[in-house]
Amino acid sequence: MGPIQIPIDAITSRFGDRFNSVRAQSLSTRFANLKPISEFLDIKRMSKPANFGEVQSRVNYNLSYFSSNYAAVFVMLCLYSLLSNLRLLFVIVLVTGGLYGIGKLQGRDLDLGFARFTTSQLYTGLLVVAIPTGLMASPFTTILWLVGATAVTVFGHASFLDKPIENAFSEEAV
Repeated sequence: MGPIQIPIDAITSRFGDRFNSVRAQSLSTRFANLKPISEFLDIKRMSKPANFGEVQSRVNYNLSYFSSNYAAVFVMLCLYSLLSNLRLLFVIVLVTGGLYGIGKLQGRDLDLGFARFTTSQLYTGLLVVAIPTGLMASPFTTILWLVGATAVTVFGHASFLDKPIENAFSEEAV
């Protein structure tokens, strides 16, 4: 089984060259850049920014420096949201399992002995079951919560965590 490939090109191609480094990385190299938890949650470097310019400077630095850690936070929040919304998890497993099962037929009909179903009928049946149960699982609420929770967590951390001392003076003109 090969490595997991996510079609990030389809999402990031609209943003120009800004995300070229993200597109070129695989998942394993992305999470190989994780910073130590002691550095990520360094309480001694937490402080209130003096002004909005300092917030911007901190966010710019921390978003690039801790990008893998923030991706891990996003993954953990995704897992939490799926485990707290079991209906949505059930629908995702149902659709994934249904598509996998229909794909295993390789275009042949499903013969149960008392009934025969074509792949078109199976896809239609899966669609008829998945749409109402999917809408009852409130996926839009979960997605909005996930976006909000990630934004508050990531930008809150990035704005309150001060830069290391060796990098704080590198921006100043001498």
